[in-house]
Amino acid sequence: MTEQMVDERAAGEPAGRRGRRGIVVVTCAVLLTALLLGHRAVPNVQGLGSLVDSVTPLLGLGVPLLGLAALLRRSRRALLAVLLPALVWAGLFGRAWLPPAAGADGTAVRVASQNLRAGNPDPAATVGALAGDAPDLIGLQEVDDDQRVAPALAGRYPHRTSVSTVALWSRWPIREAHGVDTGLGWDRALRAVVAAPPGDLTVYVVHLGSARAGHTATRDETVTALARTVRADPAERLVVLGDLNTATTDRAFTPLTRLLGDAQAEAGQGFGFTWPAQVPLTRPDHVLYRGLTPTTAGVVHTPDTDHRAVTAGFRW
Repeated sequence: MTEQMVDERAAGEPAGRRGRRGIVVVTCAVLLTALLLGHRAVPNVQGLGSLVDSVTPLLGLGVPLLGLAALLRRSRRALLAVLLPALVWAGLFGRAWLPPAAGADGTAVRVASQNLRAGNPDPAATVGALAGDAPDLIGLQEVDDDQRVAPALAGRYPHRTSVSTVALWSRWPIREAHGVDTGLGWDRALRAVVAAPPGDLTVYVVHLGSARAGHTATRDETVTALARTVRADPAERLVVLGDLNTATTDRAFTPLTRLLGDAQAEAGQGFGFTWPAQVPLTRPDHVLYRGLTPTTAGVVHTPDTDHRAVTAGFRW
């Protein structure tokens, strides 16, 4: 169809119809903008609010779809409307894609965290891939059997401690360690003090309660319990490694963000999604901190597990 024919067709279109052209796209753009800005106002009934919070970064995918629809409708008004959610999304999440301001210079300690997956057929291969990045400390969750992990770590990490299904492997001596109650009825978290060369570092390795569709109460309670424990901890320098079963955009995460910094947000690039491992759509795995300066943060795709690993570097 030639440009002249398009113009003639548009000119022959009734004025009322031309006025309504693109109205569906405009409406969708306004609704998308409202959801981006007000996702935490969605009632958290049966975990709905938490779910919407967690997928909010992915709502940006709606922008190019609406832009394409506006082009197909040949509507300038619709195209202008699509700019609104685009600008809001960029304001909310665009910073995550900027190069981090911090550099690796001066990094004193490198940490990593990995959910191994219960029933992992080859956990040694999983942690072996992670150890290849040479972190100083490795926190593990869903550890079925430490002895299956030991062949890949024991030589480089002579110090270890574990509680139930969480474990910490360290290049440096561990001064003390004990289980941490997060309200599950059994300890699925530990606290250890590591004698790092620059000074003592308190490390939590944590696997919080699971969140399921329609049921987030247990997860929410464990987040609150962990926040209460961290708030009362007198340690000057502290890191939390683990699968917290919640995204940073989730309102349930707020008790922790009030107390701790997020290494990925401060020293990483991108959202750092970790789950599911093949096509990550959210980030339940975290490295949180206080009393340190993050220098690096990233994600490592390891084999035989359903979570990607998270890493971070810090200087004193």
